[in-house]
Amino acid sequence: MSAPTQVLFDEPGPRARRLNVILSVVSVVLLLGLIAFVVWKFSDAGQLEYAKWEPFTYAVIQQTLLAGMWATIKVAIVATILALVVGVVFALLRLAPKKAVSLPATLVLEVFRGVPVLLLIFAMFLVFGNEIGSFWSVVFGLTLYNGMVIAEIIRAGILAVPRGQSEAAMSIGLRSSQTMRLILMPQAVRAMMPTLIAQVVVLLKDSALGFIVTYQDLLYQVNAIGRSYNNLLPTFIVGAVLFIIINMVVAAIARYLEKRMSQKTAATTAPDKGTD
Repeated sequence: MSAPTQVLFDEPGPRARRLNVILSVVSVVLLLGLIAFVVWKFSDAGQLEYAKWEPFTYAVIQQTLLAGMWATIKVAIVATILALVVGVVFALLRLAPKKAVSLPATLVLEVFRGVPVLLLIFAMFLVFGNEIGSFWSVVFGLTLYNGMVIAEIIRAGILAVPRGQSEAAMSIGLRSSQTMRLILMPQAVRAMMPTLIAQVVVLLKDSALGFIVTYQDLLYQVNAIGRSYNNLLPTFIVGAVLFIIINMVVAAIARYLEKRMSQKTAATTAPDKGTD
């Protein structure tokens, strides 16, 4: 006899279903009305004229936008790798049993996590800009802030692993470093993957702040094109669409990695059918 299934919510009745349909229709109508209003305002302000959008048919403008996209992606990739390294290091330092190690790490973490990322980027450029340039100023600013946030994410993920896992590892003779590397860290990474991906998306969007130190990323190029052709609003719309595309690609990669990790976990934990 099969176990009874749990009902998580009550099945909606006829009245509730009619109400849901009405609310859905009203929401769609309101959304379409909002879109129509925005289009009408754009048209009334002359923002839909062909002359405003014609520059995007020029090969030089397309190449400039692609160069800006690559500059944004490049700084985000380098900053993400460094932020993950910094995050792992500071998470382990904060988890150290000795106060002489964990306390200074906590102090450094709270300082850089409390400073706005824009100020970090600007400070890096003012202090080290002549030596490292705008690219590394943006990278180091993003790394310092996001690395500390990621450190807290990793630390919370490790602490969320049941204590019995580490006790079992110690009972079979594994050292603390082996327990962390082989037992705790893999489980923590799988659990905190969605949060890590969300932070990477935040880092990607924060990379647009590089324009303040003249880093020629997508936002810098969009601003330059809009001012050159006197079509700021259409250009910023195009830039927003390009940022959305980049974020969608990052989200797709994240879903793929999460799926692969869940499949690997299922394959590892699945019982061996060949044994009794």
